[in-house]
Amino acid sequence: MNIQQLEYIVAVDNYRHFEKAAEACFITQPTLSAMIKKLEQELDLKIFDRSMHPIRPTSAGNLIIEQARIALRNFRQIKEISENERNMIQGEFKLGIIPTIAPYVVPELLHKQDIDGLDLSLIISESTTDNLIINLLNGNVDGGLMAGPLNHPKLVEYPIYFEQFYAYVSPLDVMYKEKEIDLDSVDINTIWLLENIHCLRGQIEQLCHIKRKKNNAASVKYEAGSIETLINVVEQNAGITIIPEMSAMSLNEEKQDNLRSFKNLDAYREVSLVVSKEYMRKAMLNRVLEMIKAVVPVAMQNDERKRYVVDVKL
Repeated sequence: MNIQQLEYIVAVDNYRHFEKAAEACFITQPTLSAMIKKLEQELDLKIFDRSMHPIRPTSAGNLIIEQARIALRNFRQIKEISENERNMIQGEFKLGIIPTIAPYVVPELLHKQDIDGLDLSLIISESTTDNLIINLLNGNVDGGLMAGPLNHPKLVEYPIYFEQFYAYVSPLDVMYKEKEIDLDSVDINTIWLLENIHCLRGQIEQLCHIKRKKNNAASVKYEAGSIETLINVVEQNAGITIIPEMSAMSLNEEKQDNLRSFKNLDAYREVSLVVSKEYMRKAMLNRVLEMIKAVVPVAMQNDERKRYVVDVKL
């Protein structure tokens, strides 16, 4: 038994497909299959049920894979401790970012990485909050840029910025003439929302609940997959949506005319870099925090805003 074999069975469990797992491990599919079969022979049991499609672990295989994840995490920690003690800031940092943050941060972050010319290499991917939490706990990513607070017992959150919520109002809507939007006056059935997979939707529901406690949940006519889609839907239909400050800042001058602040309401989204409590490379972590802060407006990094953060509904 060796580390590579443990990596291979975890990869197959992640992808539930031998060929995709082999690609992720940068080896051929026959090599991966042979190494896993050798491990099964050594343990004298089947780790995967190959008759299932997609492939699934056996009951014993589930237990072995769980321990393999722990062993791989511990193995990585040994290297992380060594690198941290040497104050080493080089190598890869796998950063997951939720889709409602990525479009407004990633381009600047990649540009900064290029001009800084550091040995640190950011490997960035988009993922939903639920999947990012799983990947953080499994060690598949080093950090996640996501909305909080999560208050997860196995994760550590480093708040970076706090962005205000704005109403984006359709020119076809009766609320368009208002200079500020009073949530008490909004028909909740006219609010367009993201799909349930996005934590921003939960925050918007929380935001509306704060001011509309007696209202039942709205019937949803359409659930958008992105903020940009929501904005386009609102422009062509009556109604409003609620977007965070980074998204509002990215709008062109014409679309800015559709933005409204909320009346008598301070509401912010907390965005944090989240890592596992077991992540050891503090020097690397601090450098990534610095890079992200450098591409975010200083005004959004005001800790006073934290008092008005809207909870995440997971």
